[in-house]
Amino acid sequence: MDGEWGWAYDDSFEYFEKVGKSRKTFKKILKMIRLDDLNVFVRTADCGSLSGAARQLAISPALASAALKRLEDALGRRLLARTTRTLRLTEEGEHYLRHAREALRLLQEGQQALQQGQDTPGGLLKIAMPSDLGRNMLVGWLDQFQARHPRVSFQLSVSDRVSDLYRQPVDLAIRYGRLDDSSLVAMPLAPENRRVLVAAPAYLQRHGPLRSLDGLLQHNCLRFMVDEVIHDRWQFHAGSRVQELQVQGDRSADDADVVRRWAVAGLGIAYKSRIDLGEDLRAGRLQVLLPEVQGEAAPLNMLCMHRQHMTPTVVQLRDFLRERCQQA
Repeated sequence: MDGEWGWAYDDSFEYFEKVGKSRKTFKKILKMIRLDDLNVFVRTADCGSLSGAARQLAISPALASAALKRLEDALGRRLLARTTRTLRLTEEGEHYLRHAREALRLLQEGQQALQQGQDTPGGLLKIAMPSDLGRNMLVGWLDQFQARHPRVSFQLSVSDRVSDLYRQPVDLAIRYGRLDDSSLVAMPLAPENRRVLVAAPAYLQRHGPLRSLDGLLQHNCLRFMVDEVIHDRWQFHAGSRVQELQVQGDRSADDADVVRRWAVAGLGIAYKSRIDLGEDLRAGRLQVLLPEVQGEAAPLNMLCMHRQHMTPTVVQLRDFLRERCQQA
């Protein structure tokens, strides 16, 4: 044993050596002692009566008496001298009481420290996130979270490639789309998020408004690419019917932030997650096209491998990001 418990252990052992107990016997005794029994002993010494200790602990006097007997049997020593009318500590009981108090105090401090550690966010979180949302929204939100909880540190992986939580050194992944791997734990951040068609006012002035989905075939569409596969089939929902269009354009990128920047520059029409576009829409740099059309679902989730990884820090981060997503 080391630290504070080492001190209590060694100090108590000196006492047991004086009464003829070996270190091996002492370790066996420690395993036999129940915390509740130790608490009954200390309360009885404080109250000066067994019935008083039982009332404080909300147990029957019979249970309190049995607890004291178990403790004395485990120690092999008489701690309390009892008659029909009086109760007093024996000499050995007075000596042991100091160690019993110290043991209970250390246990209480350890429990409080553990509880504080659970309630106060801290530690390193390795997070993978998509490029556009990561650079333009999440990084700022994480700065705000860290300002509130300075014991938290982050290691970020910003990329639109789908991270493999089983192979990469990542604790959490923030992803768009529905969860295919049922073994992962999904913590929804923006479950109702969808894609929307957007363009800059300058582009619409040059090329005219978009009046229908079929009109997309006449426009320059800015396309996103993952693993060298261009996503040029855009889906839309009209009630229970799904309409899919294969669009064309003069540029594509494997970085969603680049696609958004092209749209802001007036170079074409983009089909992106609405959360990514919050600031651009509010500032008027982009505007939503065909708002009556329902775009593809793009739920945003925070993922981890196991429920054991949902530490209090992760749960508080989830709640914080969920609130920011709702505001966005």
